[in-house]
Amino acid sequence: MDFDPSWLLISLPVAFVLGWLASRFDIRQLKLENRQAPKAYFRGLNFLLNEQQDQAIDAFIEAVQNDPDTQELHFALGNLFRRRGEYQRAVRVHEHLLGRGDLSRTDRERAQHALAQDFLRAGLLDRAEAALQKLEGTRYENEARLSLLAIYERSREWAQAADVAQKLDESDQASYATRRAHHLCEQATERVAASDLPGATKLLAQAVELAPQAPRPAIDTANLQLRKGDAAAAFDTLVALSDTAPLALPLYAAALQQAAVAAHREGEALALLQRRYVESPSIDVLEALIALGGTPNATAEDPQPTPRDGYIAHLAQQPSLVAASRWLAGERFEHEQFHPQVQRALDQATRPLMRYRCAACGFEAHQYFWHCPGCQAWDSYPPRRVEEL
Repeated sequence: MDFDPSWLLISLPVAFVLGWLASRFDIRQLKLENRQAPKAYFRGLNFLLNEQQDQAIDAFIEAVQNDPDTQELHFALGNLFRRRGEYQRAVRVHEHLLGRGDLSRTDRERAQHALAQDFLRAGLLDRAEAALQKLEGTRYENEARLSLLAIYERSREWAQAADVAQKLDESDQASYATRRAHHLCEQATERVAASDLPGATKLLAQAVELAPQAPRPAIDTANLQLRKGDAAAAFDTLVALSDTAPLALPLYAAALQQAAVAAHREGEALALLQRRYVESPSIDVLEALIALGGTPNATAEDPQPTPRDGYIAHLAQQPSLVAASRWLAGERFEHEQFHPQVQRALDQATRPLMRYRCAACGFEAHQYFWHCPGCQAWDSYPPRRVEEL
């Protein structure tokens, strides 16, 4: 059969037309997809600005499906999941990003930081710790260290907390000297509980050197000296502290009184407590005075004071239900048979007034805390009882 050249003339134009049509279809499809992705993205932003998070998530998911290589959409989607408390979905998004081989170093660090935040918000502290440690040497380094410090303090891993605080201190972002001193004091407390008094003494000496103006290292040192039977050294430690931290005296007035009695230096302690009480009246300082046999305004010419005289003197300085209750405890009434019931009621009423209250979160406790159990803040408790605030 002979070849007919006319078929060639017909097929060439047809092939050209089909190729042109195919190219036009691809271009239209590409334009359509490119238009759809931005629309979904901006629709998601609009929902987000209107605080319609469910609709925003749906729009961002649609945008990611249309363009799975867009990192910003993944980050936005992961952050939305985290804000809604859907931590597992946020983790999957950020782990998917970290699993991509084409991710830039900047975006990889950003994804690692976002993953650590997911674990932190979910309360998965072990996984958060591992994720945060991978941020060492990145632009998120200091922020990761702060989060690690919070984890170690919450879990009472004081040695690790001390290491992280030292790194933060060396970064010159802020001073962590007082916080590091707290970590040393916490470790010293653990040593005391384990009957390792020499180890505790060494740690407290480091704490005093690190933060000489902070009251806790000196107070813990004096308590340890009392435990070891060195009352004179404990008394000297607390007398020196009364000059550097006079406002904290209510916290260690009782220890000062005990050390003075054991060291036979009651006169010195009485003079110091009377002077500080005049400057700043406090129920704790008052009771240390009374335990030493003195009253706030006693002089050498005064007759032998009684504890009830001290409470009356305090009531003259400031109204105090606690002082009134203590004074009434020694009073005699016409209907004496009802006194125990009245006294129990007063004691019940004054018990909340003897608490300490965190200035940061309002958490109240009968025990004084250097580290608030509620908000984890340091030194957030004023050294005065709730009644005196």
